[in-house]
Amino acid sequence: MVKRALVGLLKGAIIGAILGLVIVYGLGMPVFAAWLAYLAAVVTGALTGLVAGRAIWEKGARIEAGLKAAAGAVVAAGAMFAIRKWLNVPADLGALGRGVIGDLPIASLPLIATGLALFFEIDNTGESNDPGPKKRVGAESPVRLAGNGAAEEEEIGEAADDVARSEEARRH
Repeated sequence: MVKRALVGLLKGAIIGAILGLVIVYGLGMPVFAAWLAYLAAVVTGALTGLVAGRAIWEKGARIEAGLKAAAGAVVAAGAMFAIRKWLNVPADLGALGRGVIGDLPIASLPLIATGLALFFEIDNTGESNDPGPKKRVGAESPVRLAGNGAAEEEEIGEAADDVARSEEARRH
C-alpha cells in the first residue's frame, strides 16, 4: 500500500509538472487565464486517469482507464474551482510565475494530478479482473501425462462413460 502511494505521488507530480511546464514555457503563460485554467485541469485529470492505477496500455484495462479519465476530468475541474476560489495562498516562483496558487499552472496542476494519481493508485489492488484461460473438460493434464494419476484417470473415464450413457438414453 505504501509503495502504491509513493508511485501515485510520483506519477501525479510528474504529470502535473510536465503539463504545467508546457503551459508556462510552451504557451508562454506563467499565469492562467480563467478559461485555460479549467481546460488545463480537465486535460490533467483525463491524462492522470489514463496513466495512474491500471494504465490504458495494460491488458484488459481500457474500459477502466477510460472511466477513470472521464471521472478524473470532472473531479479535476471541480478541484480547480476549489483551488481558485478558496486556496488564496500567494506564491512567488520567479520565472515560473507569481500570484496565488490557483493562477499558477506550475503550482495548481501538480496538486490536482497528484491528488488524483494518489487516489487511483491506492484504489488499484493490482489484481486482474481477467479470469485467465479456460480449461477444457477432459483435457490432458501434466499430472496424467507423467503417469502419476492412474486413479484420477479411472475416475475421469467413469465420468465420461456416465455422460455417454446419459446422452444415449436421451436419444432413445
